[in-house]
Amino acid sequence: MADGDTNLPPIERRLGLQIWGIENMKMVPVPEKAYGTFFEGDCYIILHSKRTSRGTAVDLHYWIGKDSSQDEQGAAAMYVTQLDTALRGNPVQHREVQGHESETFQSYFRNGIIYKKGGVASGFKHVETNMYNIKRLLHVKGKKHVTATEVALSWDSFNKGDVFLLDLGKVLIQWNGPNCNIAEKSRGLALARSIRDSERGGRAQIGIIDNEKDSPDLLKIMKMVLGERRGELRDAIPDTKADELQKANVRLYHVYEKDNDLVVQEIATRPLTQDLLQHEDCYILDQGGYKIYVWRGKASNQEEKKAAFTRAVGFIQAKGYSPSTNIEVINDGAESAMFKQLFQKWTEKDETLGLGKIYTVGKTAKVEQVKFDTTQLHARPELAAEQRMVDDASGDIEVWRIEDLQMQPVNPKTYGQFYGGDCYLVLYTYLRSGRPHYVLYMWQGRHASVDEITACALNAIELDKKHGDEAVQVRVTMGKEPAHFLAIFKGKLIIYEGGTSRAQKSTPEPVIRLFQVRGTSEMNTKATEVPARASSLNSNDVFLLATNQVCYLWCGKGCSGDEREMAKMVADIVSRRDKHTILEGQEPAEFWEALGGKAPYASEKRFQEQITHYQPRLFECSNQTGRFIMTEVVGFCQEDLDEDDVMLLDTWEEIFLWVGKASNTYERNEAIASAKEYLKTHPAGRDLATPIILVKQGCEPLNFTGWFNAWDPYKWSDGKSYEEMKNSLGDMSAISEITVDLNNISLSKKTLSMTNLAVSSTASASPEYKSHFNHADSSSYTNSSSYSNSSPSPMPNGEGIYSREVLMNKTVDELPEGVDPTKKEYYLSDADFHDIFGKSKHEFYQMPKWKQQNEKKQCGLF
Repeated sequence: MADGDTNLPPIERRLGLQIWGIENMKMVPVPEKAYGTFFEGDCYIILHSKRTSRGTAVDLHYWIGKDSSQDEQGAAAMYVTQLDTALRGNPVQHREVQGHESETFQSYFRNGIIYKKGGVASGFKHVETNMYNIKRLLHVKGKKHVTATEVALSWDSFNKGDVFLLDLGKVLIQWNGPNCNIAEKSRGLALARSIRDSERGGRAQIGIIDNEKDSPDLLKIMKMVLGERRGELRDAIPDTKADELQKANVRLYHVYEKDNDLVVQEIATRPLTQDLLQHEDCYILDQGGYKIYVWRGKASNQEEKKAAFTRAVGFIQAKGYSPSTNIEVINDGAESAMFKQLFQKWTEKDETLGLGKIYTVGKTAKVEQVKFDTTQLHARPELAAEQRMVDDASGDIEVWRIEDLQMQPVNPKTYGQFYGGDCYLVLYTYLRSGRPHYVLYMWQGRHASVDEITACALNAIELDKKHGDEAVQVRVTMGKEPAHFLAIFKGKLIIYEGGTSRAQKSTPEPVIRLFQVRGTSEMNTKATEVPARASSLNSNDVFLLATNQVCYLWCGKGCSGDEREMAKMVADIVSRRDKHTILEGQEPAEFWEALGGKAPYASEKRFQEQITHYQPRLFECSNQTGRFIMTEVVGFCQEDLDEDDVMLLDTWEEIFLWVGKASNTYERNEAIASAKEYLKTHPAGRDLATPIILVKQGCEPLNFTGWFNAWDPYKWSDGKSYEEMKNSLGDMSAISEITVDLNNISLSKKTLSMTNLAVSSTASASPEYKSHFNHADSSSYTNSSSYSNSSPSPMPNGEGIYSREVLMNKTVDELPEGVDPTKKEYYLSDADFHDIFGKSKHEFYQMPKWKQQNEKKQCGLF
């Protein structure tokens, strides 16, 4: 695709990542091998396309290096506008400033982003494979989003809390600050291996310093380069991240021109509603100065649309915000998930909900309960996630009431009856793969005391310990019971407004009680006590009115036969009196008398309002600094759950807290408080009673794992720890000497311990290509990478490309001579690779090894 009226180069319409640098004010493609490396003196344009449930999502970024010229920045912005027009207004546009990139941008480079000094204009080459004449120091920061910035070759650049990578061409020394955590060390090592494999063809050696006393030889090399260290190292400078309170401060501004002047008028603050956005206008949404969104209405004029970035930058300047503030420009009808989630609710035309049901806004209809086959849950974990179901609810139940701050067993005959003045613990046990799994529900009554709620949580911890700390803990607020909770009580769940189930009741029970019954089967029925007056009735439902003499089943005109049958079952529990079924409009006088007289009540048919299917979001939680900070992981997968993390997964109807085995005690203990704080500060004004589910590493239920693509239940047992990755860097036994030429000083015949310096053995060929962004110094030689996520090497001189028919579903004997049977996919052409996997080779080899294997199996290339 190219536009005759612009200077755009040909653009491929394909999934995955495409990157161009600005060179002499022109867009010049960057080779895939260099993706993730950016010169500080340059500007870049990044196009990313991916498949979604609604088609293809396109993101368009322009990246500004800190030393880039105003001309280059202007050219990049202009090209983004032209590309947006060429792509018919579908992309979400982003302005990215070095060091302050959005989570979406950072998600494209899972091994990290490297900032290099200089730029193309200075004669720097973008990719120079096998170039060893290098001496640089990289400051590596981040756990989830890793960046490596080139800093001065001096001990003054170091601090105690970060990872530093001394790159000497043939040797890479990773120095880990004494205050680094495991995740930072692991990410640093992944980056070091990525440099070794992509820039040095796998032939560089990696040494790691975790403790200087244990690595005297490596430290000696560092001192030759950096000189002797004088004085103490600095403490790490904490990242200046926006906290959730800042992000919650959303304001909407109407932007328009009046008498040649730009007018920016504030029209609303949190919570925002979608109807504020008019199709004829443009708006700026300010998320507490953390991020600026520009929304462009379909019917707004072209000049306004073109001025979107200019206006956003002007707004940032007028507000006194940092020039690095992130900007996202959004077109009416192509809004990003992050933008929609800043609004209280977001409706779309013909949005598919759940399992393929489509509703239209304004359609008059009863809300239908989706029926699904529970036997599919294990085969389709995504169904378990969609339906919020752990299993088919056929497990065992035990219930305790909190009484005098202790657990008191509840009579099994009354299981399912919950009183608003009490707190309860419900332990659900089910078998999976032949071993027991547990879900522990903490049900909190609306009128329970603070002491009882606290005692409920404390007793839950003790009960969890008795079951090997493996229970999934679910906080349930009265009236907000999740789907699985309803299902385990088989249609007999009854919520009493107040009172208690204790033997000694302080107050007598009401003589007249009214219950609203909703549900069509044993799996989804709940009866809730409501005030016993006529205004509580609703024509869409069945109500039970229990008096001293009789129990009425009042059937509203909109209820179904299934709902009436479920109400009859509940009626036998709430009352032992005779049952009288009455239809709406045929009530006897005694019925109204029991309710205190007739009164207006809800009689309209219930409208199905269509809400956008919520895109789940994963966050790393931190509140150690006294400020509640969350880092979002875009395009998340199981690999993003690190052992030392507490992660929050928001699926809108539920909040999951995933607790890693090695997470620190403070963050584990504060996990529930973090989830409550997240709901409280959410820009959309969330329901604070949303269920919060605590999940431990290795004990994840299906309704959690179903939100992840290709969940591997054996990852925690098979996945390599940091120490194992470190030790697998190579075998030192075959290496008797290492020579590093540094200022004519040669270190020879040194015996370095295996734990300090490891070398990968070498065997196959290195990739050769030419950089379009600048000339590459390419040469071919034999090597192999021991990095499990690295790209395998193609044949020398780019030969060895075969058609898919020759490679797919073939045994070793059927393959062409010279094809590595473990890397069949690499011999595909780029076009075939994209067509089969839906992504580029670069993106494929950045995925975890187990995920690569799964996809290869599905495509007949394993």
